[in-house]
Amino acid sequence: MVEDKILVQGEPPILSETANGLSERPLASSEIEVSIVIPCLDEAETVGICVEKAVRWIRTQRIRGEVIVADNGSTDGSRDIAVVKGARVVAIPNKGYGNALMGGIAEAQGRFVIMGDADDSYDFSALDGFLQKLRAGYELAQGCRLPEGGGTIMSDAMPFLHRWWGNPMFSLLARVWFAAPIHDVYCGLRGFSKAFYQRLQMQCTGMEFAVEMIIKASLLRAKIAEIPITLYKDGRQIRRAHLRTFRDGWRTLRFFLMFSPRWLFLIPGIALMAIGLLVFGMLLPGTFFIGQVGLDIHTLLFASFLIVVGFDAIAFALLTRVLASSMGFLPSKPILNRLNDRVTLETGLSISAVLLLCGFALAAYAFFRWSSASFGALDSRIFVRLVITSTTLLTLGSQTALGTFFLSILNLQRRK
Repeated sequence: MVEDKILVQGEPPILSETANGLSERPLASSEIEVSIVIPCLDEAETVGICVEKAVRWIRTQRIRGEVIVADNGSTDGSRDIAVVKGARVVAIPNKGYGNALMGGIAEAQGRFVIMGDADDSYDFSALDGFLQKLRAGYELAQGCRLPEGGGTIMSDAMPFLHRWWGNPMFSLLARVWFAAPIHDVYCGLRGFSKAFYQRLQMQCTGMEFAVEMIIKASLLRAKIAEIPITLYKDGRQIRRAHLRTFRDGWRTLRFFLMFSPRWLFLIPGIALMAIGLLVFGMLLPGTFFIGQVGLDIHTLLFASFLIVVGFDAIAFALLTRVLASSMGFLPSKPILNRLNDRVTLETGLSISAVLLLCGFALAAYAFFRWSSASFGALDSRIFVRLVITSTTLLTLGSQTALGTFFLSILNLQRRK
């Protein structure tokens, strides 16, 4: 998270329009309409160009605005360049793309915030579409560089894997998993209202910040507009790009899965448990033949495994959803809250007790059969089926009790 103490360098006048034309005078924060926030880390080659374009756009549009450069520890003179070009520089001590943006947005005084990278790949002099959508009541105006969403990618502006695999794949996942109405989940040029941003309760301090915003906005059913933009070739000649294809791709996939307990746990868990129960039911009476192939106790043991793993996954879906909601990563769902309120510790322990009693009863019956045979050899086809069924019920009963206790602990935090 961003430290409470943020150093501010430079206090350039805020641009506004008067009856006699443009003037540069201090304004109350309530008068500022747009804050343009640019995260920066050693971008001396391009940050000045970005600030210059942003200032020019504010003047051309005759709006009241400010340009903020959220500096993340530059040592190449980026801060001085930004101040000279007309930006207010906010020094963010904690490293990370998300940290820089959270610090810069926290300092923004405008009703609307437009954010974009400092590498001159975005044109800060062409932000009209973002402001129009925000003024029209959209809570998030998301830029789109990909042709699928009407955008344009200039020659050599985006790496091959990003253009044809990573970005389209993750954007598709965002649409399918989270119903996000976007085609370019990674685009860093976007605008939003400051009030809406505060509702998001952003948490990610790294590159996942941009994806977190899209996912949370979609889960909150926010009013989202997609703005086609042009992506230009990175203006840097010396400084290496901050993105790392495979590292950042994995981090994004991991983040998607963490934000979707339904796809990570619930759906696979239901599928595994359904298959396990089906196979278990088929094999419990005896050997089941598929053509000439006979499935017996070895397959029954694997079916038991599928039931247990599927049960665990379903339980993890509920526990993860409750934990993520309490930490602010995911918005709470009324239907889940009602279900969670009804699944009390007593209810869970009652279900656990039934499963454990059935399991112990079968175990006792198996032991009785064994003792009746003077602890000698038994018919494995019957005896092993009893033992597998007993251990499956005992395992499910134990996990139900433990999971219910853990859910109760999470609910203590949620109900504070």
